[in-house]
Amino acid sequence: MTKRYISIFALAFGLLFGATSVMAQEGPELPSAGTNLRDQASLQRGAHLFFNYCVGCHSLKYLRYERMADDLGLTQEDVMNNLNFTGGKFGDTVISHMPPDDAQKFFGKAPPDLSLEVSAKGPDWVFAYLNSFYLDPKSPIGWNNTVLPNAAMPFPLWELQGEQVPVMKPAKPGDDPEVEKLTLLHQGKLTPEQYQQAARDITNFLEYVSEPAALQRHRYGIWVVLFLLGFTFLAYLLKKEYWKDVH
Repeated sequence: MTKRYISIFALAFGLLFGATSVMAQEGPELPSAGTNLRDQASLQRGAHLFFNYCVGCHSLKYLRYERMADDLGLTQEDVMNNLNFTGGKFGDTVISHMPPDDAQKFFGKAPPDLSLEVSAKGPDWVFAYLNSFYLDPKSPIGWNNTVLPNAAMPFPLWELQGEQVPVMKPAKPGDDPEVEKLTLLHQGKLTPEQYQQAARDITNFLEYVSEPAALQRHRYGIWVVLFLLGFTFLAYLLKKEYWKDVH
């Protein structure tokens, strides 16, 4: 009976591991976002970029301005004067002020809430998405994206990155053209290196938004480790005291 249970467990583990491996191999390899939730300066820069370029369309309905201020080391004045463009109160959640009718008219559907975007797709996907817009005259909005083809969103950061154009792969007659790589046609306000950092900062901020409690776990983690080390040392001394007369 024991051998049977072991075999069943081994089979289940093998199926789970195999399914995980297949899922990990699906889709193209994405560049590493290199996010770091301990980098408060990056989180602050990412918040500034998000509220200047993204909140006009996208909400963060699970994040409150007040919570963001506490977590990112900002004052109420910092947030309300520099980051609040929606007209919300300090205790309100971040809701875009774009009317739903206008969103339907401009994009064909309402832009998604981005509160859980990183949780759903991962920081590498978001980082790659922000780096993969290119000019496409065939698109009704003039832009396309290699990570999310035919995305309904125009590129909000074009003035920072500039304009990219695709280099197409050689295709056989009748085959659909595929993008081999993107090349920068006109540089924006930022150098390529600066834009990479800006995209990383936005991704870092959205990763924080997906799970604000992660910052608290990082802060408390070192104290938990120190407590466990101290407890282990005391338990060792207690064990020696109890067993010193046992031969």
